Order: sequence, then C-alpha cells, then structure tokens
Amino acid sequence: MAKPGLLPEITGAEIAFAGRSNAGKSTTLNALCRQNSLARTSKTPGRTQMINYFRLSNGNSLVDLPGYGYAKAPIKERDAWGRLVEFYFNESPSLQGVVIVMDIRHPLQDMDWQMIEWCQAGNLPLLLLLNKADKFKRGAAASARLQVLKVLKEVDLDIEVMNFSALRKTGLDELQTKLSAWLAPDTEGLDLDQTD
Repeated sequence: MAKPGLLPEITGAEIAFAGRSNAGKSTTLNALCRQNSLARTSKTPGRTQMINYFRLSNGNSLVDLPGYGYAKAPIKERDAWGRLVEFYFNESPSLQGVVIVMDIRHPLQDMDWQMIEWCQAGNLPLLLLLNKADKFKRGAAASARLQVLKVLKEVDLDIEVMNFSALRKTGLDELQTKLSAWLAPDTEGLDLDQTD
C-alpha cells in the first residue's frame, strides 16, 4: 500500500511496527513470525517504502510501516512516507497498538519522539523495543533500558520499554506475550503459524 486513501479493508486487529530506517523492523517481524524472508530486509536504510500488511492465520495483522529518519531517497519521497504513516494512524480503526523499534545504541531520536507523540495523541498502546541488544553485554543493555525509562519519566510518560535482539531472539517470548494481550486478551491473539 503506497498512497493514502488505499488502506485495505481489515476485519481483524492490527499492530503496527514503526522505527527509524535500519533499526531492524523487518528483521524483528521475521523473528516474530519465525521466518527469514517474510519482511524484506536490507543493509540500505529506507528499503521499506510502503505500508506492508502481514495477515496472521487468525485474521489479525502485523503492519510494517515505512522507516523514518535517514534513508537513501529524495527528501520529497521521505516526506511522502511521513504523510502516509500519519494517514494510517488517523484512518486505521483496527489499530490496537504500536511497537517502535529502536537501535538500542541510538534510542529516542527526534523522529522517535514524533512517533511517540502521534501514539499518545491517538491514545494508542505503545511499546518501545530496543533492538540490537546483542551489540551490548547484558549489563550495558540493562543500563541502556533504564536510561530510556529515566528519560521517559522525566517527561511524565509511562511507556513500556523492552530489550530485544532479532538476531539472537532475545526477548522474543516476552514480545509475543505482549502483542497477544493487545490483539485479543481472551484468545490466542498472536497466532503465528501462518501468514499471508
């Protein structure tokens, strides 16, 4: 889906994945769905340029939003991505929550804050996923998470923050549990046996 006004009709619930270009959104989705090539990955920032829907076998969907921030694309095109994401947030009635994927080494950049503000304005459940935690030793990764929580507390925001490694699958069970609660608290919620 590339242009506003073309959102597909969704019958189930949706969880959106947002994040800066090259933060690892696509790799995170692949780890979550236990597939290597469900969401296309690239070393080139900004590869995801459309809203991509991954329908789960129970009718719910995971939604891969275009990356923001640095990307090897014209500014006009990057601005269009921003308008597309904002349109999606405003017009998707099935959206149950947003996961903002951040590189644990560079959390809470300017565009991350803008995404947080959009979620807060829409009263959307939000999870900050500090990806690439494998780049740090365990203690340093824990400290990085605590620092993010401290910054959020300073601006009076109570947002869950989770360390994650798509590469090593660290935090995968916790992430699946969280998303299941968002999708359907009283059912299986996140059924990842099959995606369309």
